[in-house]
Amino acid sequence: MHVLLATSELNPYSKTGGLADMVSALARALAGTGLQVSVVTPLYRGMTKTFPGIEPTSWRWDVPIGDSLVDGRFHCQKPSPNLTLWFVEQAEFFDRPGLYGEVGRDYADNSARFIFLSRAALILARHLPEPPKVVHCHDWQTGLIPILARHDQLRTGWTQPPRTIFTVHNLAFQGSFPAASWGLTGLPSDWLHLESALHFQRVNFLKAGLTQAQAITTVSPNYAREILTPEYGCGLEGLLLKRYNDLGGILNGVDYEEWNSASDPALPASFSAQDLSGKATCKAALQREMGLPEDSGVPLFANISRLTDQKGSALIIQTLRSLVDAGESLQFVLLGSGDRALENAFGDLAKRFPTQVAARIGFDPALSHRIEAGADFYLMPSRFEPCGLNQLYSLRYGAIPIVRAIGGLQDSVVDPRDNAAQATGIKFTAYSAAALHKAILKALALWKEPAWLQHLRHNGMTADFSWEKHSAEYVALYESVCRE
Repeated sequence: MHVLLATSELNPYSKTGGLADMVSALARALAGTGLQVSVVTPLYRGMTKTFPGIEPTSWRWDVPIGDSLVDGRFHCQKPSPNLTLWFVEQAEFFDRPGLYGEVGRDYADNSARFIFLSRAALILARHLPEPPKVVHCHDWQTGLIPILARHDQLRTGWTQPPRTIFTVHNLAFQGSFPAASWGLTGLPSDWLHLESALHFQRVNFLKAGLTQAQAITTVSPNYAREILTPEYGCGLEGLLLKRYNDLGGILNGVDYEEWNSASDPALPASFSAQDLSGKATCKAALQREMGLPEDSGVPLFANISRLTDQKGSALIIQTLRSLVDAGESLQFVLLGSGDRALENAFGDLAKRFPTQVAARIGFDPALSHRIEAGADFYLMPSRFEPCGLNQLYSLRYGAIPIVRAIGGLQDSVVDPRDNAAQATGIKFTAYSAAALHKAILKALALWKEPAWLQHLRHNGMTADFSWEKHSAEYVALYESVCRE
């Protein structure tokens, strides 16, 4: 079977978040099962210089975007057996400093940019020597692919278009544009209605994917249940309830080639569940790197995140301030960026408590590995979390996760109250600083019980969240939609 994955970002070529990691790892895992896998994604600025293996092809084409014909060209790379990457070149759309916008603002023509990407994906699907049986679309940027494919079947004689699957990585980001942007799609005006892409008198790319794809998935089973409720459905819970039988959740996996504490080149020392001695070295090195006193006896907490309300950043600030003011013995390191007020608040906290708090504003992949390896505990007090990846990295690197029992965090972390024998972390329920404060106090108590600490750490480091395990669920889904 040939499967085409359509995505707006792909690690290591382009990335703003977990979408890039997930699609990259899933593609490699699927190829490892023997499937023929293609991925289509934009050719963003600088990619051919950074990755010289990306080669231009002679495959050029034009597609209508509104009243204009816009030219495109495919570039190609085959990084491993059964895996082909297709990069969509269109300089006016993709040769820009950002993927989706700059200085906190989205590009005004994002609707046209990702209509173009969707059209490019269907050109591949229709004209590759071995057409894919399934197009797997990821997030709103590819949400129009299912309805565009249906139009091509009905109006242009494409007798056997591929089946489509739409994966929601974060329902809060929907790709909502003025109704006038529908004219850019080339679809008939009477196709814009409440059962397609119309949502509150706007064109909603994500809703188009939800209404038209043969199957819908989310990135964790618990999130698939949560989005059926008004609290987490982002205004689309009614539609999702109608499609209940076509909706499921598959937990994201971890690329253990990249996230492996026994062979990670970013770490000052290696370690494993069987030999943790290197973790103490990593902790001491991280304390020095972040300007904190080197002290093996103090528990080190960490957070690597976009600094937003969704991620509970303000809760961390409030809770840390109260804990340190109360004289609790702990250290904390942050790596992240986002809301300017939150960046400043973490910076102020580090200035006020320089021996206990360190904050690095920005994005540094190597440092993120060193933080996971050096930390004793990892904080994820998210307001909502479709899957989350850092808690999975933390488990493998022996940083016990402290998480709110929400979305994929509920699916992937086991609290001692739920199952003491299989416990891997600490969970709390309420989205509040008081609940996080109580959870951290539990962690401080756990720190004083070395046997229990080692028990949770060993369980986490030996838990299996490999993509080889989770990709089998996608293979079964592909086979299922092709039988329909």
